[in-house]
Amino acid sequence: MKNRILIVDDSFYMRTMLKNMLTDAGYDVVGEAANGQQARDLATETKPDLITLDVILPDNTGLEVLKDIRQELPDVKIVMCSAVGQEVIVNEALESGASAYIVKPFSEDKVLEIVGGALQDGGASA
Repeated sequence: MKNRILIVDDSFYMRTMLKNMLTDAGYDVVGEAANGQQARDLATETKPDLITLDVILPDNTGLEVLKDIRQELPDVKIVMCSAVGQEVIVNEALESGASAYIVKPFSEDKVLEIVGGALQDGGASA
């Protein structure tokens, strides 16, 4: 069975780019969310194996969404994606249950490496 992935990013361009990368690599993208509320709703509805989650969302922070989803779905892997690579935010995300943290801009190879690693319980930051 293909791994199911939910993409959360307020940028339509980023969602499309990630979706294309992941579907081309054989993953099943089960949904896309542009804000935290959509992310929570879709995560509960689709029960993905992994979520790519932007740190900065229009309605709240990715860290808040991460914590909420972690309570609802403790086994889902979450990979944070952000242009904000400040160590304090990266550390807070990882301490809050993120499997990995990718700093934008990123390459397709790096995304697939991090997502693959997270799904195999590895997880690392880029």
